[in-house]
Amino acid sequence: MNKNIIICGILLLCNVFQSYAQESEFEYRRSSLYSLLINHDDQKFANEIKDAFVKIPVPDKFNDHELSVKVLTMDEKLKGASKDKENTTVTDFLVRNNIASRLVGKWFNRDKFTGECNMELVKERGLYNASTYDQILAEKSARSAALLMDAGEELIGNTFVVVNDIRYIDKSKTGKALGIGLRVLGAAAAVATGNTSLIDTGDQYADMAESLKGFKVKINTFLYRLVWDEATATTFYKEQYSAKPDETKKENFEKARGTYKLKYVGKVESSGSTTSFLGIKEDEPIMMVRKACQRAIDENIASLQNEFEEFRVKTPLVSNTPLTAFIGMKEGITDDSRFEVLEVIENEDGSREYKRVGIIRPIKALIWDNRFMAAEEGAATAGLGRTTFKKESGGDFMPGMLIREIKK
Repeated sequence: MNKNIIICGILLLCNVFQSYAQESEFEYRRSSLYSLLINHDDQKFANEIKDAFVKIPVPDKFNDHELSVKVLTMDEKLKGASKDKENTTVTDFLVRNNIASRLVGKWFNRDKFTGECNMELVKERGLYNASTYDQILAEKSARSAALLMDAGEELIGNTFVVVNDIRYIDKSKTGKALGIGLRVLGAAAAVATGNTSLIDTGDQYADMAESLKGFKVKINTFLYRLVWDEATATTFYKEQYSAKPDETKKENFEKARGTYKLKYVGKVESSGSTTSFLGIKEDEPIMMVRKACQRAIDENIASLQNEFEEFRVKTPLVSNTPLTAFIGMKEGITDDSRFEVLEVIENEDGSREYKRVGIIRPIKALIWDNRFMAAEEGAATAGLGRTTFKKESGGDFMPGMLIREIKK
């Protein structure tokens, strides 16, 4: 069987040190992610936490596979969980709301009124040549079966759900000093302008600041993976998939919703305790909520990736002299991190596989601080735009080759 080595990416046409290139220039297969919040109305700042969460984008190393529901409101305090024992409250919610079948329906752009489906999203995310993909599928041969299996394993089967249970930790007493400062600023502004309403404005910001200064959250993040095995895929394609309106197949899918499953992978916990609030403007204390929540969630995502191999993402090298990639502290990189370099192989049937060709590690002083608001807090490496690596083993690496972290 002939194999052609693919270099997945566009070579940089400018100086390799230029930091304006975006990872979107490089085409590579990403896992897909759906993120949910469990919000507790009985806690202080419940609305602020919810508003902050919905503004947090899907990490750029994943495809956005979000559904319409983003926030689950719950009064009860959830118990923890371990890798082997899931939280039944979270799992029951996912089951009751048919989240697994909804994720499948989104993969195939399924029309809930007619049952009509298509493969456009699969082709787009799988980086398949559209006409070649359609031609191979039409053959209904071993080659087409291999292509569907490749799409299932690499794409649909790498669909993940993260459920974030966020709890506010009250540290309001530490905010008194900032509150006093804001009140003084408000009074001074009122004297300078003659506008006495500024005193009230200063008091309002001060009250919020006194509550939010040192704002901390405890976040348990539960990870699930969509089950897309051979039996599930075969049943779907034979009995439920239709490229045109089909009432029978539409009903088959609706009746089978409960058969689609999410597998519990594990959970991690973060308090975001190392989050600095430098860079937060005094008249925008609500940004403390956004920063604390986003930093803690990013930390949990990075921890899940390090702990569970199936959740680890790949990202391309963007230059080879020096070796750089658009990845950094937000993804949990430290000077102890190590990455395997992968060469992408395409088989004759269109399926792909990954071959390790070397190992690299980041250079301590050149790890990009790409965490939320790192630049605003004056982080030393926030302006790097990428992380620089050094080679530990392997031959020549090329831009577009993928890297994946090895467990610490």
